Amino acid sequence: MDGKFFSRGKIQDLRKVAAKGNELQEADHKDKKYAKRKIVLKKIVANITMGNDMVYLYLVSYGRGKPDEIQYAIGNFLTASNPTRDSSLLSLISTDCNDRNPLIRALAIRTMAYIPLPLVIGSMIEPLRHCLRDQDPYVRKTAAICVAKLYVYDPKLVDKEGFITMLRDLLADNNPTVVANSVAALTEISERSDDIALKLNLGVTNKLIAAMGEWGQIYILDSLLNFVPQTSLDAEGICERILPRLQHANSAVVLTTIKILMFMMNYISDNEFKDRICKKMGPPLVSLLSSGPEVQYVTLRNILLIIQRRPLILRNDVKVFFCKYNDPIYVKLAKLEIMYRLSREENFKPVLAELHEYASEVDIDFVRKAVRTIGRLAIKVPGAANACINVLLELLESKISYVTQEVVVVVKDIFRRYPNEYESVISTLCDNMDDLAEPEAKAAIVWIIGQYANRIDNSLELLEDLSYTFLEDPVEVQLALLTAVVKLFLQIPDQGKDLVSKILKQATEEVDNPDLRDRGFMYWRLLSINAGAAKDIVLSEKPTISTETDRMERGALDQLLLHTATLGSIYHKSPESFIRNTKPKWLSDSPALNAASRQALMMNIDDGPAPLPPGSIAPPPPPRNLQALEPKSSLANRDDGTGLRSPVDEMGRRPHELDDDQEDDARENGNNVDDDEADRDALANERYGDPYANLEQAFGGSSAFSTASASRTKGEDLIGF
Repeated sequence: MDGKFFSRGKIQDLRKVAAKGNELQEADHKDKKYAKRKIVLKKIVANITMGNDMVYLYLVSYGRGKPDEIQYAIGNFLTASNPTRDSSLLSLISTDCNDRNPLIRALAIRTMAYIPLPLVIGSMIEPLRHCLRDQDPYVRKTAAICVAKLYVYDPKLVDKEGFITMLRDLLADNNPTVVANSVAALTEISERSDDIALKLNLGVTNKLIAAMGEWGQIYILDSLLNFVPQTSLDAEGICERILPRLQHANSAVVLTTIKILMFMMNYISDNEFKDRICKKMGPPLVSLLSSGPEVQYVTLRNILLIIQRRPLILRNDVKVFFCKYNDPIYVKLAKLEIMYRLSREENFKPVLAELHEYASEVDIDFVRKAVRTIGRLAIKVPGAANACINVLLELLESKISYVTQEVVVVVKDIFRRYPNEYESVISTLCDNMDDLAEPEAKAAIVWIIGQYANRIDNSLELLEDLSYTFLEDPVEVQLALLTAVVKLFLQIPDQGKDLVSKILKQATEEVDNPDLRDRGFMYWRLLSINAGAAKDIVLSEKPTISTETDRMERGALDQLLLHTATLGSIYHKSPESFIRNTKPKWLSDSPALNAASRQALMMNIDDGPAPLPPGSIAPPPPPRNLQALEPKSSLANRDDGTGLRSPVDEMGRRPHELDDDQEDDARENGNNVDDDEADRDALANERYGDPYANLEQAFGGSSAFSTASASRTKGEDLIGF
């Protein structure tokens, strides 16, 4: 072999050699005589022959890429390349694990931990035990991580050999890095195990905080979630000790510290102390917004959760979240949501002025979001409603299509929040109907026309123009138009009877969508039986909308805050919903837990599986019968938003309907179920009345409905009844 290959190289060089070998493997057809591959292999073998332990890096990479073939590399390749070494794998590991150089000892045990072979796992038990007691802290901290790796491959072996106990002993180590790695390993094991849970008492918790160094402090901070304060003073003491971490330059340390503070405040009864903590958390969060866009986005998504739970933290810092011209779109959208959350009577004016400016930007998605936020601001802050309406009217004058459509949508919501207050803008909205092409905007203007049909002079003409495309419109627009023409008929019977008969006929005879067809039949029957009752129901006063629905449920919010600075806080979803085999985390009950948090915790117990301490595994939920989620008797009170209800009995059936068991029994006894259904139809008509009997009277002798009634056969039944 050429002497040039026997020069000691660096780790980076060997990695380049391995990468080059992978490239050559993909290009075999170009290297017919394998000349280049031979050069790569010669360099690797030369390093092995010289005892260069960088070979471990090669073995780790090879084991990850080809786990089925790594056994041949260990059993034969090493021995063939270095005949002076013992062919026994155990002797090889023992030799390197007892090397005078601590780096080689740590590298040897780490390499073995990365090779998932029974031969290697069985051979590394004693060396791993020795490394956990090694004098060098670098070896001990590497061995601690190797225990977690070994637990992935063989959990029973780790428990049997007592490695868990040795990890717990390392929590009292005098080296901060060893303590951090031990905590990380125990946390990883507890998250994977059904039987092992990491629980900390006050004494161990204080020792861990004292052992926090520059490296690995995030592991120690995260482990504090496994400490459940039993008194308010315990929680206050932990908060005081970790407050200095808010000044750290690393964003992960800051966010993790805030997570622990938010967790501990659930167990603190002193409101003044909590207010002081909240004021100290604000500046570090603001400082993180001066980082790069990626860190900004992560911070903003976490802030959105934090201010829903503790608005005082950034109550006076709304201007910090005003968008910059060079912010990426995802950062701008996140800032818009936070601006809305922080807005109130005292600061809505600068927020509204900023939103007005955003509505003239060039990014369409950003403009749409800004207009929607203006509408939400009007609903949230009553004092800002007039100013928001004026801004929206100014935006209508721009005649930009997507702006106009968003304005119509938000004005509809404002009408629902403040009924009978801003009807003067209806004429302006109707003048822009030709610019409405999106289903949501068309449905919004149709709702406005139907709701205020008696106050719009040409409401009939407007709805007639919209009815020409009824069959081609999306279902959202069809449903809105169907309800609007019924409202028009109930408010102005003389003008709306022809239009309502036309739309109902099309909805029940020419449309395939079952929701639309069922709603048409329901309106049809309601109007035919008692038009006065229909007016009381359809035109009843609607409940005003509010911003309470924008707020996350307290229990879910407390759960998400336990995942601050993780993917769960970015997605605003619990990790178990998108990561398999992840244990849920909940607040743990204790005498110090405040009343509001305990109530939210008990609501979670009622709605699902009982919350368990952090690090515990939740049992799988029992199979649930969907029919059992709602009492059958409540089906009679179902409302689809139209004010209409179906007559059903206590079993959820129509009065003349058989369940499956009754129908099977009838057929087995030789009864004609079809004839019985006809008799039950007649009985139902006697009890509830024929839904088509009074159509002429209800609609003033409409020929269309007379024809529909005449063509109805005796055995037919209304869809949805």
